[in-house]
Amino acid sequence: MTDKRILSVTAIKDGTVIDHIPAKSLFKVISILELDTLNTQMTFGTNFNSKKLGRKALIKISNKFFKDEEIDKIALVAPDAKLNIIKDYQVVEKREVEVPDKIVGIVKCMNPNCVTNNEKVVTKFDVVSKKDVALKCCYCEKITDQEHLKII
Repeated sequence: MTDKRILSVTAIKDGTVIDHIPAKSLFKVISILELDTLNTQMTFGTNFNSKKLGRKALIKISNKFFKDEEIDKIALVAPDAKLNIIKDYQVVEKREVEVPDKIVGIVKCMNPNCVTNNEKVVTKFDVVSKKDVALKCCYCEKITDQEHLKII
């Protein structure tokens, strides 16, 4: 007899599981990765108990493997996230996202007077904090915190 209180989520044959996303950041991750445009099986859940985060979310995506630039985007809004790469139903690689030292071309500067907002100049930021993500614009030196990040 099966316990009807347990919800089973189908395993994926090939793809990626993004785990340890802060619950409040789930929809940011979905948005910045444009997951709503994918035509593949996807499962996501939120507000799971987590010793480290209090509440966490996860995303399971079939047949999707992320490029480094996409992983950098995840790191900006979910710096504690972990990726599990699945092939033939097995975890073949576990990867922790890491906020890089420099961010180029994926975040908009908050300063409306910054050259990057007024001319065709690629944005460049130095990371001043990786834990509570904070970026310093290489052009105007304005600091942008994690709550105000706008991914391009």
